[in-house]
Amino acid sequence: MSEQDNRNDQEIEKVENVQGHVEDKKHDDDDEYEKVCFICRRPESVAGKMIDLPNHISVCNDCMQKSFDAMTNGQIDYSQLMNIPGVQIFNMADMEQNVPKKQKIKKKKEGEERKPLVDIRHLPAPHKIKAKLDEYVVGQEYAKKAMSVAVYNHYKRVATDTMDDIEIEKSNMLMIGPTGSGKTYLVKTLAKLLDVPLAITDATSLTEAGYIGDDIESVVSKLLAAADNDVEKAEQGIIFIDEIDKIAKKKNSSQRDVSGESVQQGMLKLLEGSDVEVPVGANSKNAMVPLTTVNTKNILFICGGAFPDLEGIIKERLTKQSMIGFGADLKDKYDHDKNILAKVTTEDLRTFGMIPEFLGRLPIVFTLQGMNEEMLIKILKEPKNAILKQYQKLLALDEVKLEFDDGALKAIAKKAMEKDTGARALRAIIEEFMLDIMYEIPKDDSIGQVVITREYIEGTGGPVIMLRGQEVPRIQ
Repeated sequence: MSEQDNRNDQEIEKVENVQGHVEDKKHDDDDEYEKVCFICRRPESVAGKMIDLPNHISVCNDCMQKSFDAMTNGQIDYSQLMNIPGVQIFNMADMEQNVPKKQKIKKKKEGEERKPLVDIRHLPAPHKIKAKLDEYVVGQEYAKKAMSVAVYNHYKRVATDTMDDIEIEKSNMLMIGPTGSGKTYLVKTLAKLLDVPLAITDATSLTEAGYIGDDIESVVSKLLAAADNDVEKAEQGIIFIDEIDKIAKKKNSSQRDVSGESVQQGMLKLLEGSDVEVPVGANSKNAMVPLTTVNTKNILFICGGAFPDLEGIIKERLTKQSMIGFGADLKDKYDHDKNILAKVTTEDLRTFGMIPEFLGRLPIVFTLQGMNEEMLIKILKEPKNAILKQYQKLLALDEVKLEFDDGALKAIAKKAMEKDTGARALRAIIEEFMLDIMYEIPKDDSIGQVVITREYIEGTGGPVIMLRGQEVPRIQ
């Protein structure tokens, strides 16, 4: 045999090995997920053992028997036919089961015990959780403390679920705060610290079942997707429902309230804990999507909303006792109270349009403060991923040092206060002023340092630009 033939044989063997490895990997991946019936879309854990047909098609016993009953009026038992060698019942060569991976449910391993996602021995204490939140979130001390304790108690509850006969109630939370005060950011940071599945969803798209929009179960469906379709992992995750104030009861409306009070009523069992039929990899139930059952008993629900006009409701309640006399409150006593939201009660939220049954399932209610200038300056420079640090890193990649003087920080915070959109305004303002700098600096390799001044932010001057190896600043 020639040397060329030997080389060809080795190449063919290599290709075969690679193909075999790919096939094995594909087989392992398939083993990790449950089979889904091609006809009824139920997973193996619900429908029972599947019948494998050509082209990776699986059909459950029920659907197979129904197919035969429809064709033969129930005279033939398919299970007898399946045992006859050489008999092919259907010609399914041109059919394929294209179930995307995101719609497959992870298998439970035989004999595997249910493990808590967070080990109680390694669960960080509330003060440690708060210390970690402090690194990322400025201010909001009460909110961080309330969240740390609630999450710590929740995961203790999950870990000790079956230890004794004392059942600990769920600590679902409702956070109220103006836009840009850090509601979503707090939850994101918390989930990152605990390394648990987190689904952030919006209440504005939710409607009553049967109407255009997302069904209430889609909230749990998003958590299942975040847990990589592992039901047990999803059952111990966190769901954050933002814009919860948008499902308040509509006042003076004669139309059917399909996205308001009825959504609150539909969420009652979800918040409390029940078995929910959830579509896998989709927002709504339909014939082409597999369904699975998720128990929400150990899922922590955090609801957040800005609740506009709630301040007016609180003021109205507080000044009801205003009257003529020495002990009377003045009508404008609370007009300039910055922490008016902290005086909120369940009665105020009911007046706003939240139903009492819904509020009863959110036992922990806390508020976040609106931003002041001092907090905005701290947000600019103190957190681990502060906005200024992000821009300094971007310019450091061009070997340019970026600095903001104290006057510039105060001017940016002042402009942000005027916009009245909280911390979100900071990014927009800095983007505006950094645009020209980020555009011009890569043109000139001689620039070594840029200092942003109050004059530049106020429009009366420019930034201070220093050349490499030169002490004398150049004003642009």
